[in-house]
Order: sequence, then C-alpha cells, then structure tokens
Amino acid sequence: MNVVAIFDIGKTNKKVFLFDENYKIVWEKSVNLQETVDEDGFPCEDIEVLKSWILDRLSEIKELSNYTLKAINFSTYGASFVYIDGKGEVLTPLYNYLKEYPKELKDNFYTKYKGEEVFAVKTASPVLGNLNSGMQIYRLKEENPELFLKVQYCLHLPQYLSFLLTGEAYTDITSIGCHTNLWNFKKMKYHKWLKNEGIKDKLPPIHPGKDIIKKENGIAVGIGLHDSSSAIIPYTINFTEPFVLLSTGTWSISLNPFNNKPLTFEELQNDCLCYMQYTEKPVKAARLFAGNEHEIQAKRLAEHFNVPFDSFKDIYFDKKIVSNLRALNFQIVYPKKYDFDILKECPFQKRDLNTFKSYDIAYHQLMLDLVEQQFFSTNLVIRNSPVKKIFVDGGFSKNSIFMNLLAEAFPDVEVYAASMAQASALGAALAIHQNWNPKPIQNDLIDLKFYKH
Repeated sequence: MNVVAIFDIGKTNKKVFLFDENYKIVWEKSVNLQETVDEDGFPCEDIEVLKSWILDRLSEIKELSNYTLKAINFSTYGASFVYIDGKGEVLTPLYNYLKEYPKELKDNFYTKYKGEEVFAVKTASPVLGNLNSGMQIYRLKEENPELFLKVQYCLHLPQYLSFLLTGEAYTDITSIGCHTNLWNFKKMKYHKWLKNEGIKDKLPPIHPGKDIIKKENGIAVGIGLHDSSSAIIPYTINFTEPFVLLSTGTWSISLNPFNNKPLTFEELQNDCLCYMQYTEKPVKAARLFAGNEHEIQAKRLAEHFNVPFDSFKDIYFDKKIVSNLRALNFQIVYPKKYDFDILKECPFQKRDLNTFKSYDIAYHQLMLDLVEQQFFSTNLVIRNSPVKKIFVDGGFSKNSIFMNLLAEAFPDVEVYAASMAQASALGAALAIHQNWNPKPIQNDLIDLKFYKH
C-alpha cells in the first residue's frame, strides 16, 4: 500500500500519520516530549530530542512491510525559528514564542520603521513580540551579533524538519505570511527592513508549497507548512462557495479565504491578522483565546460546584436555560453595533458564581459569554465578504451549546460542525498530492453536521 508520512508537530503533541491514497489514516504515533530551557531558563522545545524522535519514527516507518513510503511532509506550529550554520548545525535553542520581548528593543524597532500602526498594517501583523517571528531574528542580531554572523540560514520549524531529510534549505510562504513582520502584504514581497538589517540574505529562497524536493531513493519530501494554513487546505479543495473556517483549540481562529480587503489598524488592534495560503493567496483571520478561557473557567466552575473538571462534556444545549439567562442579563442576541471592547475580556470572568443555582446553568452562561465574544471576533473577517457558510472544527465543534448558540448568532449564514481526521496533517498531505498520489482527491474528506438557528 502506497502512503504519505506527515509529521504534525504541535507545541504539546507531536504526531506522525501515514495516509493511504484515499487519505485515510492507516498508522499513527504520538508523543509529548520533555521541554528544555534556553540560556535565560525559559522553557522551550528541545530541538535535539524532536530531531531524534522524527528520525526514529522515519526508520520505524521504513521497516513497516505493509506500506510503501512515497512522500513525506511536515505541518508545525509557527513563530519558531531554527538558526543553522554553514554545516547545518543548530546554533541556538528553539526559542519559545511565549517568552517576553524586551520593551526597549521593540520600541527602538518600531520607531526606526515608521511606528507600530504603519508597520503593522503593511505586514498584516499585530504587535505581538516574539509571536512576530521576524522580531526573534532582530533580537538575535542586536543582542548577540557575533553569533548572528555565524548564521547561514534562518529556517522556520517546518522548513528545518524538511532540511533534516534533504539537506536543502528553503523558505515557505505560509510560514513567512503568518504574523511574522517579514512580509509586505501590500507589495507581496519581503519588507525592506530585512535588507536594511542584513537579514534578507539569511532567509533561503522561497519554494512553492505544492512542489517537493526529490530524494535519490524515490521518496518525495515537501518543504513543510505552517499548521493553521495547512488546516484550511482540505476546505479550499472541497468547497468553492465562500466560507469561513472557525478552527477551535487553545485559540479560536476565524479564517476567511474569500476576504481580500486590506487590514485596518482597528482590526489589527483586535487581533485580526493575515495568514498566507500555500497558493500565495492571503487569508484574513481573527484570533480569540477562547479555548484557553474555557479551560480556566471550567476549572473555576468545577471547584465552585465541586464536580469533576470535564463535567461539561455531559451537558447539552437547553433552550429554556438560555432564554431564562438572556432575560436575566438583558443580553441582546444579535448586537446592532460593533462593540469590540468585549474581545479584551470574557464577561464570565466577573460573574458571581453564587448567583447560579446549578453547574448546568452556570456553564450555559459561560458559553453565552464565549459565543458573544466569538460573534464579534468572527465578524471581523466576515464583514464585507460574501460568506454563506461557517465550518467549525476542533474542540468546540463537539460542544452542542457552542454550536447552537453560534448558529443563533449568525442567522443569515449556514453553520456546520465539521469533522475530519487531523486537518493540518491532512492539508500537508493534500498540498503535495500531485507528487505522490495518482488517484483523484476524494470529495468526502469532511463530515458536516448542520445546526439550525
């Protein structure tokens, strides 16, 4: 059986999948790897441990007698650079994007390049410190110039993993286009600051995401993709009518491939940004830390009502509870004007849990508050575009309260819970389809469940 191997590397879970020619998962392994710390004692990915795990899994796959490995690709989290020297050796830790960025360095940078507003609009990148991965390179150059001189190439994590197998260094548009501060979205090329700072030559040539780097043994190796951009690929292949994908996990990210309006500074201030498809088309996106908030508040509810943390899994949408809560809180179902202040803080944080008679009622209120935030966040990318459908994947797609409330919040749009096996891994496999798979792509890769409002 011919298969493609996809290494899907999240910050917590590291997975590898084998997909057959019909894109069904036929083999998989996953692991949580121990982190290490950088020179400041801040937790970070242990690149050597990750490298060993990938090479070990690859050896294991090649020993599987039932499968013939035809291709390999990578999907990983973004905002993570690996710096290599001329021999391909790694020069620094894989710095964590959650690490705080020095304020003085940040202020100096934006002052030099026309201020936060102008720069953020040009690069479609909210000001996010280390989450703007280009700022990590700038920091290395400013704080450790001797080490910076030794850097041959700055590789985003998916491209480094590809380099491990091919020895060839390339840059990928989905990694560059992901709130990095590197790309000028107006001119669709690198921002000039990279040349000014002597960084541009340390970024290897851009290679198309649909193409591969051939290996002598006949296995095609892709250059890897940023996971959020990879996750949207199955949808753009299966659906042509305008849609928004609401990808839910720790972050809820609303992705609209059909909105090509330039970002405004107001949108950027509300955590709106652009991703880039592997076809080099921008995707307007809005982020909300909803999964993280849900976890915090679910713990708070569990402690208050003395129930297990995951009790919410047994609660289903109750229309009567919702209407009673709305009457009690004077909540408007569909706000007439845009009040983006709600995105800064979930209203549930300030609610007194003693006012709720039961865990079920309190949990419904939490979901009402989260969906109200989601309404405003998703509207940032739906406005002024012809979207007819919202597909929700990830954790919240399995939450009946979230899904029913979202359908109510968007009465003019069809809302679906979408499920498929591992969207970002599947996207990375589909991206290189033409290079390993002789069969046509199936049109039933995604299962949909419609929610009436």
